[in-house]
Amino acid sequence: MKTVLVTGGAGYIGSHTCKELDSAGYSPVVYDDLSQGHRWAVRYGPLIEGDVADTQRLTDILRETNAGAVIHFAASACVGESMRDPQKYFRNNVAGTIGLLDAVRAAGVPRIVFSSTCATYGPPESPMLAEGHQQRPVSPYGVSKLFVEHMLRWNAAAYGLQYVALRYFNAAGADSDGELGEAHTPETHLIPLAIRAALGQGPGLEVFGTDYQTYDGTAIRDYVHVTDLARAHVSALQYLEQGGPSDVFNIGTGIGVSVSQVVECVELATQRRVRRTAAPRRAGDPEVLVANPAKARSILGWQPQCSDIMTIVETAWGWHRNRELNLRPSQ
Repeated sequence: MKTVLVTGGAGYIGSHTCKELDSAGYSPVVYDDLSQGHRWAVRYGPLIEGDVADTQRLTDILRETNAGAVIHFAASACVGESMRDPQKYFRNNVAGTIGLLDAVRAAGVPRIVFSSTCATYGPPESPMLAEGHQQRPVSPYGVSKLFVEHMLRWNAAAYGLQYVALRYFNAAGADSDGELGEAHTPETHLIPLAIRAALGQGPGLEVFGTDYQTYDGTAIRDYVHVTDLARAHVSALQYLEQGGPSDVFNIGTGIGVSVSQVVECVELATQRRVRRTAAPRRAGDPEVLVANPAKARSILGWQPQCSDIMTIVETAWGWHRNRELNLRPSQ
């Protein structure tokens, strides 16, 4: 089996990707400091606890495991927090990746798949964003991810590193087998927050902006199922192994769904009302943010298979419901 080191593999997207790697015949090794990931999410391959900034340790691990590639998720990933504490994002996302790339070069690992984001684009200038859209990020989070993309490009030019950067849109949903799901602290994503509101947990769901120039006044986003997103990483790795040149790809569906539509789906899935309140728009939130995924489909052969919004919500609800039952103290 080909060994792949997965930084941040104990996190939401990383853990799902390890499952898909295992299914595709790879041997994932998780490297995570567990600051945001979860020990229970490491179900495929061993867990090595450590910091991506520890270049020497990473170099040793890459050599010892004979890793043929790295999939790099380890990062801080909350736009709002990055506005309050930008240095944390530059330290974790930029400086951490510098340490990783030094280790990759020292160990002679030939390829890397990077977890990037549509936040590198900034304000959209068209209804659907293609990879050639101007990149003008408006948050330190987006800036940090864009800087890593620049580092990868120059590492490829200078040292021959092969890379793919995947700019994904709104990851959502949960593993259909019920093994893995979304559990952030604090939680900032719409679907789990709506589910919590449906369960009567917390003060209810805040809907940020109800006066957008959209069909129902709420913001529109492109939601992609986390399993489809995980499969995209495997497709990107296979593309590089087959000699594909370094490149960047959007990972989304090309279909926009409004916040109100998502809430309605949560109400249908849970058969409960989602308590919600209208709140002002958040600074920097565009009305519409939807991917043009044509490039990933044509070059990577990637197609979303379970990213219709109702499937996304139903898998998220199934996982949250089962987790709620399992965490409940026995009577």
